[in-house]
Order: sequence, then C-alpha cells, then structure tokens
Amino acid sequence: MVGLPLTLAEVERGQRLGALLRRAGGCRSMFDVALASHISPETLRKIESGRVATPAFPTIAAIADTLGLSLHAVRAEISQPERTIAGFVGPRSERQQFTDRAVLVRLPAC
Repeated sequence: MVGLPLTLAEVERGQRLGALLRRAGGCRSMFDVALASHISPETLRKIESGRVATPAFPTIAAIADTLGLSLHAVRAEISQPERTIAGFVGPRSERQQFTDRAVLVRLPAC
C-alpha cells in the first residue's frame, strides 16, 4: 500500500523526534535501546533518522519508557518548531543557526 507523501511539518517533527531519542539514548547503543523497548533495531534506526516521521504511539511509548522520558516531554519537544529570531530571513540552514529554543528534557550524562 502506498501512503500519502509527508508534509514538511511531519518531516520536521520526525527529525525533532529522532534527535530527541538520540540525545536521550546517551551512551546506550541503539541495539540495547531497541531490545529494551521490544522493537527491532531497524525500526529504531528509521525513527532516529527521521525516515519514519509518524511512528505508532505504542512504539514511541515503549522507547520513551526505556529512555526514562515522559510522553508529555516527548510531545512538548517534538511539537514546538524552532523559533527563529524575529525578522531574520535566509536559507533554512542559516535560520537553524539562529534559534531561540528551550531545552525541555534533562538528559543523563555519560
């Protein structure tokens, strides 16, 4: 079955989710996190890389539980697009350098 193409907002949300999961994983290997979450390492790799922008809720709940993240924190982190400095207009790569983003999740140190 062929799905509808993802919107730009869905792609960006998937990228934010992947970045959050990579940061929260810290020193743990992707393989260890996947096994502890009862999902395949390939599924976790696709989510972390942003290739699966809209993973199933039970999958995210299992990964969040393994990483010690609350679902509220995950939702808050991925739902907020980066806010750029008012009036700055430029290519996306330049805009990303000028963000004013709050860190919502405290991550453990390795």
